[in-house]
Amino acid sequence: MIDEFAKAHLHKVLRRYRNALLRKLDGLSEYDIRRPLTATGTNLLGLVKHVATAEAWYFGEVFDRPSPERLPRWQDHDGGVRHAGHTDILREGLDGRTGSFAEYERPIDEEARAAYCAKIEQAAGAATLGNA
Repeated sequence: MIDEFAKAHLHKVLRRYRNALLRKLDGLSEYDIRRPLTATGTNLLGLVKHVATAEAWYFGEVFDRPSPERLPRWQDHDGGVRHAGHTDILREGLDGRTGSFAEYERPIDEEARAAYCAKIEQAAGAATLGNA
């Protein structure tokens, strides 16, 4: 069982990194938080969603307290990136390729990417209108 010191340290580290992540959103409009920033639709809110989902999944598994709702797996396409996300974004900017392993990589479907980005763009615009 995890001791109290380790538990307190883990909470402290998680809070620090969560706050650092959320500070990256400070001062941005609802639109800028949600708009697609890469060819595959990665956006800042998607990254926050990814971190929250990864934490919920990991700690649910480790402490045998799974989420009552289905959590997306890392290979699900939800606009967020894996923990190697920085390299994903940089590679995507070079030639549009994504994926962590060759067996997961699919041919680039420009039409599907454009439709997905348009969906995210529409949600970003709606968030802006909702806060006007």
